[in-house]
Amino acid sequence: MKIVLCAINAKYIHANLGVYSLYTYAMQHLTDSDISNGDSKTEDIRLKNAQIKNNTDIHIREYTINHENDKILNSLYMENADVVAFSCYIWNIDVVLSIARELKKVQPKVQIWLGGPEVSYDAGKVLENNEFVRLVMRGEGEKTFVELVRLFGNRELSDDRVLPVGITMRIGKRIVTTPDRPPMEMDELPFVYGNLEDFENRIVYYESARGCPFRCSYCLSSIDKGLRLRSLDKVKRELQFFLDNNVKQVKFIDRTFNANKEHSRAIWTYIAEHDNGVTNFHFEVSADLLEEEDFDIIGKMRTGLIQLEIGMQTTNAVTISEIRRTMDLDRLQTAMDRLVSLGTAHVHLDLIAGLPFEDIHSFRKSFDDAWSMKPDNLQLGFLKVLKGSYMEEEKSEYGLIYNSLPPYEILENKWMSYADIIRLKHIEQVLEIYGNSRQYVYSLSYLMDFVPSAFDFFDSLGEYFFCHGYGDISLKRVDRYGVLLAFGRDELKLDEERLKIVSQLLVVDLYHRENMKSRPEFAADISAYNKAVTGFFIGQGNEEYKIEAENYDSKVYARKMHIEPVRVDIYNISKDMQELTGPVYLLFDYEYRNPIDYNCRIITLSRL
Repeated sequence: MKIVLCAINAKYIHANLGVYSLYTYAMQHLTDSDISNGDSKTEDIRLKNAQIKNNTDIHIREYTINHENDKILNSLYMENADVVAFSCYIWNIDVVLSIARELKKVQPKVQIWLGGPEVSYDAGKVLENNEFVRLVMRGEGEKTFVELVRLFGNRELSDDRVLPVGITMRIGKRIVTTPDRPPMEMDELPFVYGNLEDFENRIVYYESARGCPFRCSYCLSSIDKGLRLRSLDKVKRELQFFLDNNVKQVKFIDRTFNANKEHSRAIWTYIAEHDNGVTNFHFEVSADLLEEEDFDIIGKMRTGLIQLEIGMQTTNAVTISEIRRTMDLDRLQTAMDRLVSLGTAHVHLDLIAGLPFEDIHSFRKSFDDAWSMKPDNLQLGFLKVLKGSYMEEEKSEYGLIYNSLPPYEILENKWMSYADIIRLKHIEQVLEIYGNSRQYVYSLSYLMDFVPSAFDFFDSLGEYFFCHGYGDISLKRVDRYGVLLAFGRDELKLDEERLKIVSQLLVVDLYHRENMKSRPEFAADISAYNKAVTGFFIGQGNEEYKIEAENYDSKVYARKMHIEPVRVDIYNISKDMQELTGPVYLLFDYEYRNPIDYNCRIITLSRL
């Protein structure tokens, strides 16, 4: 018998922790009598293949939703498996069901098993609507999968009395549901990364906790009862494995990482003390739970060692109460101020549009409040009405109309029309391009001073962007800068003197990120300064700034740096700023980059 665990991921860089956990747990917990080849306790899953003594093989196969369905179908067909078990999430369920349906047509004897959050909460309905599916593993599947493997290897799955808990299954014309499986102890979960070859150039996902103490109505974690923690001794050993192997990024999938402060501080302290200078760690946290001890730890970290994702969602007090969210906005503001001032962590702040009691005017305030907190990334997301969530239960009360297909995103509700949602979608796109990319730091600072608020700026820019057809095409990087200049001219009605300032700030932003090989049309001609720039590098700098380097080569450093003469003060930007009478010289040093926004170091010189 052959079983294939199939993961269809959103992107190649994503790894499916679920199928690897099922596989590794099976390898650790199938008894010696079950195993014919290999060590039952092995954590080396490089081959993604195990053989059970009764001639049962288990394999992992991973694809992405960007693969053509036919190619995935062809690949699974060639496996000639007895069972294909799909891992189901909101982003892949349509692809999974489509492929599974066709696979059953061409391989009538194959059994289709499903598992994962997208099928766990309405498993019976999934079977009713998809006659090709044999069973669904509900909730945590590690123990369930092991029991199914043992059972399936010894008899036909047709006797209700021997079925494991945690499944909903088709037996003949009946659909049978066994009781829920109790939550596992976190230390029972396997560490799936014994070999990292399968995860090269991919994000490594890790969980030190399951469940969440909070009950936010839009989140499936609100269904979990309590918070379960992996022991710190295990966590530290496993994190050290990542550090020793110079893993680029480890993304914790704990729902609220700092819900248990002793646990989170111990982990933060450990990674700070054992920093390898390479690995970055990502955490989802509640900022209002952060205390002085947390800031002390974070403040001593290497810049860029951690990323913090903070789910603020809204600043509307009525909405916060209605969605059952526990959040102290004053403490959140204080925490954001501290994190920004420390400057060591990349801070990502989340908003959700479409929540109850939040109309477009209220959302404008939430957006402006979030922008004023100066996160490195402001994520504008849209409510997804997830199966099994309290939000789904209240859909009639809130007048929720949402897409029938995954990810079940909101179309409108009692407080926001579909036109409002479209408007916010436009804002979302320009926010990603111009705000979150951190490539327009100086020009945005100037342009945004001409509008009442951040929301109004991105609202106006979004409308301009889409009215001119830019929303449907992929603009070259330099062209996006040109659009911003045109926006300042056409929409903000800036005069020629101010547009000259915008042009210079756009050039600063361009070189801040990249040493451009060719200059944009709106950039001033600086050829008159070429001789002075060449002399600067030949002289290894000047009395203001000396380039300290062994084996100095002026031509090499001229390529590593760029000098731009400008007539603007980039450190005192406002709409009332005037051009300087004489130029200052900005030296862009690409050997030194900010680990958080990747922009290079700028050194201001008064002369060359």
